[in-house]
Amino acid sequence: MTATTERTATAVRLVDIHRTYPGREPVHALRGVSLDLPAGSVTAVVGQSGSGKSTLLNCAAGLDTPSRGSVVVGGRDLTSLRPDDLTRFRREHVGFVFQSYNLIGHLTARENVRLPLALAGRPVDATWEATLLGFLGVRDLMDRLPGELSGGQAQRVAIARALVTRPAVVFADEPTGALDSRTGAAVLDVLHRTAHELGQTVVVVTHDAGVAAAAERVVVIADGLVVDRLERPTAEQVTARLLTTGR
Repeated sequence: MTATTERTATAVRLVDIHRTYPGREPVHALRGVSLDLPAGSVTAVVGQSGSGKSTLLNCAAGLDTPSRGSVVVGGRDLTSLRPDDLTRFRREHVGFVFQSYNLIGHLTARENVRLPLALAGRPVDATWEATLLGFLGVRDLMDRLPGELSGGQAQRVAIARALVTRPAVVFADEPTGALDSRTGAAVLDVLHRTAHELGQTVVVVTHDAGVAAAAERVVVIADGLVVDRLERPTAEQVTARLLTTGR
């Protein structure tokens, strides 16, 4: 497979996404979601437990297959790819940042950062790596093991790992959930600067109104539908909107 991942005005496009999980009583997790996420932007997706926000992340990132609709990331329609090609595309062109960091304990920070390249069989771009590590402020931490890092340092290393392949989009799932408020704010600032200074597209999935309010735009999900889009809202505005969705 040769993937076309040139930067476009829209980094992620979801068109009429439905996701139904079969069973005696089928669960309609997504009921027709359409979104365009601009390149170089930070978007927060919020909603209550069971709203469909995690399913939305999984479909948008190619971790789950929609029952209907299309997902286009970096110019490629993920719903048209064969499973092996989808796995390869996701590994090379989609970055992930998790609440628990997911660093491998017996690997150094440098080895963790380079892991996606090793898995993809790609060489290290030394210039890009140096730029990235300097930008994130972790250049002097590369010989340490994850257990020797603070929470904020570990999350910055995880962000470096997510960015090392120059992905079309980075999905951050509750990226500050395991951090204190001050460290969490610093990590959010890094994600914002990543978008604005490196041209990276970031999607943050969260239930935290304060985290959501740090994004440029907020997408509110309820009952598998997009029920609102907020531009640069305050935390109070996000909270008030969540209250009307059944919180």
